[in-house]
Amino acid sequence: MRAYLDYNATTPVDPAVLEAMLAFLTDNFGNASSIHSAGQRARAAVDRARDSVAALLGAKPSEIVFTSGGTESDNLAILGLISAFAPKAAGGRKHIITSAIEHHAVLNSCQALEQQGIEVTYIPVGSAGVVDPDEIRRALRAETVLISVMHANNELGTIQPIGEIGCIAAEADVYFHRDAVQSAGKLPLDVNQLGVDLLSISAHKIYGPKGVGALYVRSGTPVSPQFHGGHHERDRRPGTENVPGIVGFGRAAELARANLAAEPQRIVALRDRLERAILDSISSVRVNGDVTRRVANTTNLSFAAAGGEAMLIALDLVGVACSTGAACSSGAVEPSHVLLAIGLSPDEARSSLRFSLGRQTTSEEVDFAIAAIPEVVERLRALSPRSATMVAVR
Repeated sequence: MRAYLDYNATTPVDPAVLEAMLAFLTDNFGNASSIHSAGQRARAAVDRARDSVAALLGAKPSEIVFTSGGTESDNLAILGLISAFAPKAAGGRKHIITSAIEHHAVLNSCQALEQQGIEVTYIPVGSAGVVDPDEIRRALRAETVLISVMHANNELGTIQPIGEIGCIAAEADVYFHRDAVQSAGKLPLDVNQLGVDLLSISAHKIYGPKGVGALYVRSGTPVSPQFHGGHHERDRRPGTENVPGIVGFGRAAELARANLAAEPQRIVALRDRLERAILDSISSVRVNGDVTRRVANTTNLSFAAAGGEAMLIALDLVGVACSTGAACSSGAVEPSHVLLAIGLSPDEARSSLRFSLGRQTTSEEVDFAIAAIPEVVERLRALSPRSATMVAVR
């Protein structure tokens, strides 16, 4: 048996999504920009998918821009907005506010802009891993053009006070971007209630295919394309549309809406059972981040005197798949920037694992993981020179 507990990294393609895609990988292979009937069938399918993604977000279809995934959506939102503002930069609005625990797609975009003279304020977080809206307010300047704060953190699952931050942005007349890659399908999303101008999502986090995502762009929000070609996606994202991927994304969005009411309740019960069993059966383990303000499927745990990479490999060998942090950072030798930001030491950060559950997770898988994890931790601690001086943290 195997237990896949890494749904924040990626999700399996839902069978209904695959079924919807297959026709556009075989018979209906037309280019959505062609004017003949094959192209028009593809265009109609893209338009239907756009309607479905818009409905998931409470947006207008015309406000949805299809991209290659969450990373491109974040880049287009941040770099595209600042590029659109370039003619006004002489007036002084060259400042961005973001948080220290953002995904690297946001952080690295901001760092690239810093090389161009844009100033960026990185808001710190406390041990709960939640951004303080007052810190956002205090960071505002006359030059601020954009606030970018994620909805749910990919490593901790912590939910940020997006509504409050949206109000602050609106009061200051500043654009607001939200990375919702980890909250789509897990939390209700309504761009109007949340007050966002830009929002990023990705298909493969909601049981759709990899290689397709979307950026919500509120009507009237200036965004310049970040590469050049044809007039696709209302001149915001050139290139022939990934029709099968977009079709799959649309179907995945429909399923996400349908499952939103009941699925999180089932998953949170499994997550809590897994977490409680680990805390009860293994000493010196603690939960990282806020245990009450997080998405239903995620727990991030620090295991004193047990290296995260070693645990990850050992658990995989016995059939449990989990993660030491963001999948995009796999292979990195540095400890997680998110865990360091909430106050963990480098050793504590390197001794942490993220378990994330999903639609296909069963009670049997959770039971299998509960039985396997203590044995792996005990074996690795016995080999660790730190185990003799380990201090209980529970």
